[in-house]
Amino acid sequence: MMLKKTILLLGLGLHLCFSGFANGQDKAGQKYNFTLDLTNVQNDKVMVTMLAPTISQNEIVYNMPKIVPGTYSVSDFGKFVTDFKAFDKAGNQLKVDKLDTNRWKINNATALYKISYWTDDTFDAQTKEEAIFEPGGTNIEANKNFLLNTFGFIGYFDGMKQVPYELNITKPTGFYGSTPLKAVSTTATADKYVVPDYMELADSPLMYNKPDTTIINLGKTEVLVSVYSPTGRVTSAPIAENVKSILEAQRSYLGGTLPVDKYAFIIYVPERPGKSGSYGALEHSYSSVYYLPEMPAEQFSTTIRDVAAHEFFHVVTPLSIHSEEIGNFDFINPKMSKHLWLYEGVTEYFASHVQVYEKLIPIEDFMQKIREYIITSRSYYNDTLPFTEMSAQVLDKYEKQYPNVYQKGALIGMTLDIKLLELSDGKYSLRNLMQDLAKTYGKDKPFKDEELFDKITELTYPEVRQFFARYVEGPEPLPLQETFEKVGVEYQPVSKQKINSYGGFTPGYDQNADKITVADTEDLDAFGKKLGFKTDDQLLTMNGKEITPLTIRDIIGTQLQEMKPGEPIVFEVGRKNKAGKIKKKKLKGKVMQVERETLYVLQPAPDATEQQLKLRAAWLNLK
Repeated sequence: MMLKKTILLLGLGLHLCFSGFANGQDKAGQKYNFTLDLTNVQNDKVMVTMLAPTISQNEIVYNMPKIVPGTYSVSDFGKFVTDFKAFDKAGNQLKVDKLDTNRWKINNATALYKISYWTDDTFDAQTKEEAIFEPGGTNIEANKNFLLNTFGFIGYFDGMKQVPYELNITKPTGFYGSTPLKAVSTTATADKYVVPDYMELADSPLMYNKPDTTIINLGKTEVLVSVYSPTGRVTSAPIAENVKSILEAQRSYLGGTLPVDKYAFIIYVPERPGKSGSYGALEHSYSSVYYLPEMPAEQFSTTIRDVAAHEFFHVVTPLSIHSEEIGNFDFINPKMSKHLWLYEGVTEYFASHVQVYEKLIPIEDFMQKIREYIITSRSYYNDTLPFTEMSAQVLDKYEKQYPNVYQKGALIGMTLDIKLLELSDGKYSLRNLMQDLAKTYGKDKPFKDEELFDKITELTYPEVRQFFARYVEGPEPLPLQETFEKVGVEYQPVSKQKINSYGGFTPGYDQNADKITVADTEDLDAFGKKLGFKTDDQLLTMNGKEITPLTIRDIIGTQLQEMKPGEPIVFEVGRKNKAGKIKKKKLKGKVMQVERETLYVLQPAPDATEQQLKLRAAWLNLK
């Protein structure tokens, strides 16, 4: 999750298998048989029916997930279920008691033959408080689009998550199902999928609509890029081309082979912001779901590259490396792992590091990314809260600290990477460690939470155990100054620099208009006063370039800074007139410099020693 409202990165998608079936449910042919009928939409709801596996007890509880892997928040998918009914083979209704939002107890369960209920979609939640982060939600638009995160439609019986599932989708003619799953049969009006257990089903999203898909092949890996854009302005082909470059880089970064045979990028591009107010993605083991706004092609490419890089790296962790808490996920009352620094932090670090290591971005851009991690982490989160403690209690006590997994978590990954390179004289990196952990464990062998640090120490160096004790289990801030010095990077926590002013106003966001606004003019500098910014102005353009929540950083941070002092500059704003209507107004002036304190400046040291240069070269793949 990133702090900005425009991008929210979340996720721990899973692909996990279990041995044996619970409660003796191992009879030949024993399975759940679900059908979702997408051709019969009523009041934005879809009917779900299930032919039940054999039940050998008098009462059984059916569960819809309360919490799903990766969202770290309560979703309560049961609240979207209505008209829940259970039947015997003769069609007689069985008594059902609703235990709470997400659980139904079925009586006389040995006679159970079929269950049916209607499910509403989460995209149409009535209030923001009820809204679910869209990539982890569901959408039902009759004859247009169906985003099927399976955990939003399908549940499981107590003790029977490991029974196989058959999923039948009845679809409108001309619709195509984009999914990491391989259909066992498909016709013009129906698809059938079979998965071994609920964990894999919940880990396998589908999106049905008239297809806009592109398939790319990377070695032995087939990658599907599927886009739904109501306006048609965003299409799959250019996205696939851009994704291909980052996946090629990741393939090289991971040693030449991608660890999956098939992967699906499922991308929904809304016409307006959703109820949650956030954009971003949720990753799964063999796919990721994106909810991203329309934006200029170059920006969309940059955004999808950064987000996709993070999501795809989850094929390493938690797919190949995960704890028992993740491997045996409880969808009703989950116990969290202590190691979010690994699942999300290392993943986020790799997503940035791969781009500089494989020459997709210059060192300056990578340094800026690291700087942003530091600024966000130290400005908004508790830097002395032990990371393992925060991770274990992230669902309740430390819920507001969760986004730091993408900030300080990434810095933990960076610091550990440089530590390993230093101890090995540049020969062993964090990537090597992750490969060794994947060999030690793997997708079917979870580690014990309390043993991971000792196992990593066993695979590496004794000094690494002290690193974890002080900076991950303990309250000490990361040794950034010492770490950057090792690789010949100057690190200035506070630096005074001259920059081109944007006016000094406090920025805000108008969610209804999807515009950056002037929230407060109390701290306007001379440039801002001369231009005449006023509170509640909507920022529309700068020198003709459209300002949006997604372009503001590039326009102010890059384009404005590239201008010379004294150059003409024009901001166009939307300002309310006396009648309360928004009217466009141009504010004209000349670029003016101001001296500002700049935090956490990073730049390669011009006088770096030979040893520092050698370690920097190993870190950033410099020749």
